[in-house]
Amino acid sequence: MIKFISFMFLWRLVGNPFIALIIILAVVYFLDRRYVGVFPSFTKPYKRMKRISTLRREILMNRNDVTSKHELARLLIERKKYLEALELLDSIQVQFDHSAEYWDDLGTVNLRLGHVQKGEEFILKALGINPRVKYGQPYLRLAGIYQHTDQKKAEQYVRAFQDIHSSSSEASYLLGMMYKEMSRKQEANEAFRESIDIYRSLPKYKKRQERKWAVRSILRKMS
Repeated sequence: MIKFISFMFLWRLVGNPFIALIIILAVVYFLDRRYVGVFPSFTKPYKRMKRISTLRREILMNRNDVTSKHELARLLIERKKYLEALELLDSIQVQFDHSAEYWDDLGTVNLRLGHVQKGEEFILKALGINPRVKYGQPYLRLAGIYQHTDQKKAEQYVRAFQDIHSSSSEASYLLGMMYKEMSRKQEANEAFRESIDIYRSLPKYKKRQERKWAVRSILRKMS
């Protein structure tokens, strides 16, 4: 009702329903990016491409710049340029052999290329070096890979992520999604409820980063 009234007010104010709709969508997007974070950022792809171009130039000037190669590989993974990312990661393995983040990146590339066994092996190696590498996100990557093929293993990986983030709205939401895929509706709703409860108990400074998971949990409970 409030949205409809706002739309009608703007329509009368600007004299055009399409412009009024665009204004409302822009306001909703701004509020989401400021306080929730469900919608993707429109500027992130541009910034990423600009950074990729910069790194390519730096590497051309210095072929031994392994730090830039690693950063470029990560950005290429985000762009789904997995083969190029794999080539870069292979070229710096000696220098990053003891880096948990490196092995997670290498494992992620292999997972995306369909080399599941090798990818899992590398990611587990990363977690062996540092169980909290990238705040436990590698567990979620593994859970996603097995979500449809081995739900028991997928659940184990989500539980492992929860062990690291016992006060994480995200972890409970992901567990709920896992149960939903398994058609375990009651357990899914309990996990979504837990996600919402955890969010409400968080201190103010933590709520910003967890808010989108609580919102998603509310929407899942309503569906």
